[in-house]
Amino acid sequence: MRAIFCADKKWGIGKNGGLLFSLPQDMKFFRETTKGKVVVMGRKTLDSFPNGAPLKGRTNIVLSSKEPKEGTVGAKDLPELLALLKNYPSEDVFVIGGESVYRALLPYCEEVLVTKVAADGGADTFVPDLDRDNNFTLAAEGEPVQDNGYTIRFCTYKNTAPKPL
Repeated sequence: MRAIFCADKKWGIGKNGGLLFSLPQDMKFFRETTKGKVVVMGRKTLDSFPNGAPLKGRTNIVLSSKEPKEGTVGAKDLPELLALLKNYPSEDVFVIGGESVYRALLPYCEEVLVTKVAADGGADTFVPDLDRDNNFTLAAEGEPVQDNGYTIRFCTYKNTAPKPL
């Protein structure tokens, strides 16, 4: 299983229920990477999408105590979600948010794809700082790229001791 997100220099990922930055290259990377795959998210992340609709061309799994929306697969709690994920190839599963879902599932992720933004987005939602987590190592770091006025880098972190599903 993998996770994918965009974070500012303080590991912030969101503000007021939305993204911190409008980054066309990052969005393209996200679309291309997750297309045809399984995306795992919390209810607030699903609600933040246009019209609260699931992402097209993907299996949308939502971790929520509420009934699943049409077009999604629901998991009421973490044990149910982990059992459900065993039905999919691990390399096809991407955790896409939000904060509590990342915190719960990052220990199970073998790889984390991070678009790092060299700016402070004034976030109110954060993910763990993988540079300070002993279980994660920076495996690849792309060259700096300009995206809508921001300097970004596409980075890959490897989990040296992922928990088994």
